[in-house]
Amino acid sequence: MANTKSAEKRARAARHARQRNVSVKSSFRTLTKRFDELLDQDPAQAERMLPSVLSALDQAAGRGVIHANTAARRKSRLAARLRARLAEGTTENGGS
Repeated sequence: MANTKSAEKRARAARHARQRNVSVKSSFRTLTKRFDELLDQDPAQAERMLPSVLSALDQAAGRGVIHANTAARRKSRLAARLRARLAEGTTENGGS
């Protein structure tokens, strides 16, 4: 328990920041899951959705919710999965 007014205020501020951070994390996790589902069903639709997922990750990094390198790593892996899936589709269609 906080013993001073400043400690009480910091605890309050931390609670509010945590609520904001949880909300931001939830939103980019949801977008990522949706992207992964679309990647399996319709890669072209996933390709159109990718910029919004990347933007959400950038915003989370900008607000300090996740580290900038974490955002960069996740963005890179999302793009790599999309590239692999699109290449998979072109080899299937173009190979026959």
